[in-house]
Amino acid sequence: MPTIPSILGFGAIAIDDIVYVDQPLSAGKGKVLQSTRAFGGNVATALAAVARLGGTAGFIGWLASAADDAVQLDLVASGIETAFAPRHPDARPVHSRITVGSDGERFIAYDDDAMLGTAPDFPDDILSRATVLIVDSYATGSLDVVARACDLGLAILGDIEWSSGPATERLIALCDHLILPLSFARTATGRRSPAEMLDALWLPSRSAVVLTDGGRGVYYRGREETGLWHLPPHRVAVVDSTGAGDCFHGAYAHVLTRGADTAGRVAFAAAAAAVSLTGRGGREALPTEDQVTQLLASANAPSAVDLKNAHVDAGA
Repeated sequence: MPTIPSILGFGAIAIDDIVYVDQPLSAGKGKVLQSTRAFGGNVATALAAVARLGGTAGFIGWLASAADDAVQLDLVASGIETAFAPRHPDARPVHSRITVGSDGERFIAYDDDAMLGTAPDFPDDILSRATVLIVDSYATGSLDVVARACDLGLAILGDIEWSSGPATERLIALCDHLILPLSFARTATGRRSPAEMLDALWLPSRSAVVLTDGGRGVYYRGREETGLWHLPPHRVAVVDSTGAGDCFHGAYAHVLTRGADTAGRVAFAAAAAAVSLTGRGGREALPTEDQVTQLLASANAPSAVDLKNAHVDAGA
């Protein structure tokens, strides 16, 4: 039996049809420069980021029964352990169509009529030997597994982007490392400023709340931190933002297993995501640890600023 990885995850796994165009999306139309098909999905790409960085990662969501299933083969090729994933003949990935503009921004249209989550009887003896569980919004169908993982002492890293109601509220409550896009945090809390959102999402059980805001950087609060913090973005040449958020989550989980504090986790994850912006594709541009370390050591690497002293433009 293979060794159980330190970081497990279940949630979206996708096949992406990506089209690159010569104009920004705001132009309304543009010429196709390149078309490609790639494997993606929030949790799958986060786990691939862990593996690229040198960590151990395992996908434990539903996979198709066929041994030659393309999704499973891609996970293995990405360094992700699949031996512990439940199988079902009807399991299939989410299918996405992604348009990437000349400025690196993208629009994702997806069909998620698929079997997501994991087996309700997923074994505790496997969960208990991992350190981190990464879940996304689709984990609402497997809340009992998330709750058991939490009870077993795993850090629950939640990549939540949308709500399906009370089930999502329960999922958010189970996540001690809650990482949300700022746009969803605004919707979920009804608050406008990052500081208000961080406070509204904080619970005594949290280890960290992190709000990602693309080109405006990251806002965060940690259990061991005093105050609320803003980390400005790295200034890199953006080619494609596909998968950057997923890379952030994987990199955060990777250094979480190494004992980094909140500021260290956010800094490393933000640098990893920045490197991923400089290449095309959600998986192809995932960074190595050396690349992340090099960016963090660069002369223009940003430093976190107390939100009380930060000039914040968090968008509309």
